[in-house]
Amino acid sequence: MGYKAVVFDLDDTLLNRDNAIDNMFLIILEKCYVDVKNSERKQMLLKFKEYDRRDYGKSNKTRVFVSFFNEFPPKYRLPSNDIQDFWNYNFPNCFSINQSTINMVNIIKHRAKVAIITNGTTQRQRAKINNTKLNSYFETVIISEEVGFSKPDKQIFELALNSLNMHPEEVLFVGDDLEKDIRGCQSANIKGIWYNPLMEKNRTTIKPFAEIHSIDSLLSYFTSESD
Repeated sequence: MGYKAVVFDLDDTLLNRDNAIDNMFLIILEKCYVDVKNSERKQMLLKFKEYDRRDYGKSNKTRVFVSFFNEFPPKYRLPSNDIQDFWNYNFPNCFSINQSTINMVNIIKHRAKVAIITNGTTQRQRAKINNTKLNSYFETVIISEEVGFSKPDKQIFELALNSLNMHPEEVLFVGDDLEKDIRGCQSANIKGIWYNPLMEKNRTTIKPFAEIHSIDSLLSYFTSESD
């Protein structure tokens, strides 16, 4: 059928969070360390990512930094009370948008409405969206902290349907998280496309409507016969 809207997850779907973590690590190195050898730098980055994954989805990042600083004592240690502000200010600036993603969104916009649903704090998520200029492409952006619901709660997906003035069968949702994104949208009767660029094995009982390994593959759902 011809879908009339597509709703995107933000982190690890439209934006590459792993690359942003790399950039955040470089900021930490510059701020807190002196003359780190390349071999040690690689080990530190892997460990920082490990601590970040452990606390992924949590708003407060103090535990990540404390664990990291305890394992790799810095020249200058950020006070615990300053860590969250340091993260909130710097991390949104670490994101960039892939031009092919922008091109894909522009093509879809000629055929359907586009929206974003993202979990997180308003401050950080708005900053990511504004800094990457995504705010100029998406009229509908729903952030969990603003609305009081977070994925996988079906109510946040129903808010998107109401905002778009669409029925569930007219909409696709695209996200990388099987539980929060795919199970969540399915609870609102929206078809969920699992964005799986690393081609990981689905070890859950969740069955996406479809699976794509590149964001450009989404275009096949929005091309018309006249194209």
